[in-house]
Amino acid sequence: MKHPVIDLHCDLLAHMLNMPTPDPFDKEGIGCSFPALAAGNIKLQVMAIFTATEKGSTLLAVKQSEIFASFLAKYPDDCRLVHEVSTLNQITSSSKLGMIAAIENASGFCEEDEPLAIGLERLEQIITNTTRILYIGLTHHLENRFGGGNNSDVGLKDDGKTLLQYLNGRKIAVDFSHASDALAYDMLAYIAEHSLDIPILASHSNYRSIFDHVRNLPDDLAKEIIKRGALIGVNFLRAFVNPDDSNALYEHINHGIQLGGINSICFGADYYATGGHPDLSRIPFYFKEHGDASCYPAILNSISEQVSPDAVAGIGYQNVINYLNKLWE
Repeated sequence: MKHPVIDLHCDLLAHMLNMPTPDPFDKEGIGCSFPALAAGNIKLQVMAIFTATEKGSTLLAVKQSEIFASFLAKYPDDCRLVHEVSTLNQITSSSKLGMIAAIENASGFCEEDEPLAIGLERLEQIITNTTRILYIGLTHHLENRFGGGNNSDVGLKDDGKTLLQYLNGRKIAVDFSHASDALAYDMLAYIAEHSLDIPILASHSNYRSIFDHVRNLPDDLAKEIIKRGALIGVNFLRAFVNPDDSNALYEHINHGIQLGGINSICFGADYYATGGHPDLSRIPFYFKEHGDASCYPAILNSISEQVSPDAVAGIGYQNVINYLNKLWE
């Protein structure tokens, strides 16, 4: 019997931009095609809207939000929108792929050189196109107008503070996965100082104690996320797991449990189109056994040898369901 699975992060929408006609059933070049997700028994996939921080990024993000909507319109027998408690609680018994959108980099709705008010209007357009978004990450790898990405030491900027104020009470989480350490701690402090009602998560992150990489969470930040009842999605990218040891994936999961995260750990595999990536040292981007989303049954089977059945269910899907039930109630 295959366990149900929820995954917090994939980049299928960005991959669709490379196609003359977007086709989520085309398995070539990405590990999260609809067939791969079905083979892995994915019941809910968070579809990230990803753009780099560069001129014209907002056009690409809006286009991805339109592609998301087109999936629901074109393939009603294959996928469905999951955006409220009633649809969430049907996913494990449904044969369809549940989908909700998210924004990986806030540069997708606001250019670096335009008024923030225009960017926030564009964010509302993206939300209208997708019906709901689960989370927003302020940055990607680099610094932008909102703050510092994981490859920088920059913290929270004034536009980032304004964005947090805007998100107050909107039931949209802030994603810490691509935040610099300084940005992450600044956001936690700003949210607390101003008593903002903003949920948090780390949609696709591993642990720096297991493999030392700036994209992985330091223990004290992971503990802060766990303390808030939030989620940490395990990332399958070889560069963040440990490039030399596929079994380190389970070390990351076990470390999260040791930090007290038994109710926070979930999946955020981060499947994206790696063709043309400039860093050839990262090839292969995923270990063979984690090459696409069909790997989930084998991963959950391995996890079941180390933790209780309830913990397996929690990591596979229940932790996310519990989080979303609280967020959307």
